Amino acid sequence: MNMIEVHDLTKTYSLGSVEVPALRGVSFQIERGEAVAIMGQSGSGKSTLMNIIGCLDLPTSGQYFLNGKNVAETSDDELAAIRNQKIGFVFQQFNLLPRMTVRRNVEMPLLYAGKKDGHGGALSQRAESILNAVGLGDRMEHRPSELSGGQQQRVAIARALINEPALILADEPTGNLDSHTGAEIMSLLLKLNKEQNLTLVIVTHDPSIAAQTQRVIRLRDGLIENG
Repeated sequence: MNMIEVHDLTKTYSLGSVEVPALRGVSFQIERGEAVAIMGQSGSGKSTLMNIIGCLDLPTSGQYFLNGKNVAETSDDELAAIRNQKIGFVFQQFNLLPRMTVRRNVEMPLLYAGKKDGHGGALSQRAESILNAVGLGDRMEHRPSELSGGQQQRVAIARALINEPALILADEPTGNLDSHTGAEIMSLLLKLNKEQNLTLVIVTHDPSIAAQTQRVIRLRDGLIENG
């Protein structure tokens, strides 16, 4: 079964009296458990496409099916639940809360979902388990400022995994990292993709990153060049 199916997606932004097309009829499928890169120059439409796939924005026209469900037929509350529970987001900027510990940063999506059981409870133990899995078991009570860039991105990945999503969307996840650390983060994402059968979609401008995925979708001027 396809995790993602888009049919003839368009997105047009209105800037005053000017209509700016960001996507001009995009169609593709991504299978459950597949690792796919989306590439394109600045202005190609890849960030717009990522926002639509992540249920952060709606297309102007066309259809988007996520795990077989037509996103256009979901309510705002359902979309919020999908973003929190079904999709894990990893961004170039780590977006960690500086005053909270690593553990608390990872637990935040659980709290947004209304799940609370206190320090040492099952949810806290899940955060600990995921942090151990990404190699940060000895950094749980540290603050983000006490971590390296690569460690902060690992925290962001752990946070993305906490609600057991079926889909990970990573927007330039290695963009703020040196090449060695970026390679480690990419290796971790691909390991999670294989071991947990997570669908992984990575937006990147780096051909060496894209080459490690199973397939590359290339965008140019709002259209797919291949993929």
